[in-house]
Amino acid sequence: MSRHLAVLSVLALAASTAPAAAQPRDDPAARALAERATRRRLAAQGDSALQSWSAVARGFVFFLAQVGEGLADPPRLVKADELAVEVYWRAPGPHKQVIRAWRDGRWLPTRVQYHRDHLGIVTGDFGPLIRLGDGEEVRAVPHPLSPVGLGLYVFALSDSLAIRGPDGELAVRVLSVRPRDFDRPAVVGELFLDAATAEVVRFRFGFTPAAYLDDDVEDIAVVLENGRWEGRWWLPLRQEVEIRRRSEWLDFPARGIIRGRWEIGEYAFNQSIPDSLLRGPAIGGLRAPDSAGTWDRPLEEAIAGVAEPVTREDLAALRRDLERLAGPQALSGLAATRPAIGSVSEVARVTRVQGLTLGAGWTFASKDRRLALRPKAAYGFADGRFTGALRLDAGLGATALHAEARRQVRDAGDLAVISPVLNSILAQVGGQDFGDWLLEEAIEAGVARALGGRERATLSLAAGRTRSLAVAAEPWGGSYRPNPALGAGDAVTATLALERRATGGLARRDLSGRVAVEAATGDAEWVRASVELEARWPAGPGGLLLRAAGLAGGAELPAWRGQPLGGRGTLVGEEFRAFGGRRGGLAHLEWRVAVPVPEITVGGVVGTGRLLLAPFAAAGWAEGALPGAPWEPTDGVRPVAGLALEWPMGLLRIEAGVALRTGEAGVTVDVGRAWWTIL
Repeated sequence: MSRHLAVLSVLALAASTAPAAAQPRDDPAARALAERATRRRLAAQGDSALQSWSAVARGFVFFLAQVGEGLADPPRLVKADELAVEVYWRAPGPHKQVIRAWRDGRWLPTRVQYHRDHLGIVTGDFGPLIRLGDGEEVRAVPHPLSPVGLGLYVFALSDSLAIRGPDGELAVRVLSVRPRDFDRPAVVGELFLDAATAEVVRFRFGFTPAAYLDDDVEDIAVVLENGRWEGRWWLPLRQEVEIRRRSEWLDFPARGIIRGRWEIGEYAFNQSIPDSLLRGPAIGGLRAPDSAGTWDRPLEEAIAGVAEPVTREDLAALRRDLERLAGPQALSGLAATRPAIGSVSEVARVTRVQGLTLGAGWTFASKDRRLALRPKAAYGFADGRFTGALRLDAGLGATALHAEARRQVRDAGDLAVISPVLNSILAQVGGQDFGDWLLEEAIEAGVARALGGRERATLSLAAGRTRSLAVAAEPWGGSYRPNPALGAGDAVTATLALERRATGGLARRDLSGRVAVEAATGDAEWVRASVELEARWPAGPGGLLLRAAGLAGGAELPAWRGQPLGGRGTLVGEEFRAFGGRRGGLAHLEWRVAVPVPEITVGGVVGTGRLLLAPFAAAGWAEGALPGAPWEPTDGVRPVAGLALEWPMGLLRIEAGVALRTGEAGVTVDVGRAWWTIL
């Protein structure tokens, strides 16, 4: 054990002493370019040849929810608004925006209310002071290319490159920007300047924590792209703003995201704009969505067409670039130290081996948030056993390190079959516990590397032991089935995994999954390969969803590393976890079709949406008996057919299935799978 602790100490020391990325310096050439760009920006505002312009901005404002351990799962679409906004400017500078068309759709119940400026574009490149959220999220942050900003920021020349604009390829200089004092409201980012004129072509940036006025704002990322019109005037072309929010007082894996994406065009120059049009609030027009607008396609199709960022930039990559520019300074607006829980069931859960178990955790993060120590502990009242973990996370840009010592009660297999909260309720009330539990004690170290916007590779090494657990609790009603003896003794395990994350609710076509290989030595020696995938694609009036998993293990594979099949969560209609083996697979294919039903509105929130029907077929197969396991090989393929219903808005799922080999039927009710990780 001391050898394992030494490994953790070395890993922690390496993470804490890793050299920070080189910081931008205020070199003379960079400052000269910044001063030139500032003068050009001021001159453009007073260009007598441009007396007025108008344009049309077409875009989307999305509200998304991201949940799950490490917030690694893709955001789920909650609400989407599509807008058409007329934009007007007249010298010497008043701007006016008028919302002419606006429609929305809800995929989950929500009361979200947007600030008015979330429903329009950024005009005038923000002017000398940057504000967002009607001044309630960010207010009065000096623009780096302003007379005041020149004295507050450090500039450095980064790259010279060519980018493609609306009138062809353009040579640009990249100017890195960071504040002299990170304790002041300021921006951190990159300015892409026309190499010939020093005009701002693109500005991508975030903010220092002091800039955020709302304690729940985690961070804000902004990308503004300008185009050259009539061969001389640089005006808005594309824009993207993303505002991420989390609880300020609790480290919980749930995040709300507001994301705006805009394309601006249809410019007209030096036409008469009447005074009456410019009067009133900065953003006028419609005050609420109106379905009477003219749209050329359904909202769902329009959303699928903008699944990628408008500039084809990955905002996760932008945030990594901002962290590099910030060096040891934090960019998150959230507190570094706060209570933490990974799911509702970490606070309270019930199993037949521990009874009621209560737990809590905490997060202690470094000033730059690149190091985080996460202790957590829990106590089972039926078995009198303490469990918990001590985890150290270190973020180094696209690379993340972790070290963990843990003692946990875990379920056998990899595939979750029920939401944890529902399992606790059924276990306590009716003696139905849908887990097969063992005690795992281990020390682990690992590294994860982002391979792209959605792909990631992880490598981990763990040393520990697993032990069997007996039933220790009594339910209020019914009786518990025996807990199988799944302990396998000591083992050292190495695991290599490749993951591709889903895109979330914005794309109709998607492929995600995980491939892993593990090798272990100890009281048992084994090699195990597994794959999980999920694919979606349109089909007729609905879409197809395929979930599949496969497993292949060696002759000494312990029972808890097999994959039990049958019943709830895998093959509805078959007996629960009747099957399993060293090798096997599971496939579930359903056709998902939304059916209109009467809407139920609660407190002004659209709370039900359409009913989703999903006829499905599933099949499972397992071979190679696992000694000591209560499940057996399938003796061929076990097919199931059935129908699933999801309502309201996918929060509740009911499945009814029939096992085609036996004729037995089963019905399950649960929360939608997307929410299991936080329950």
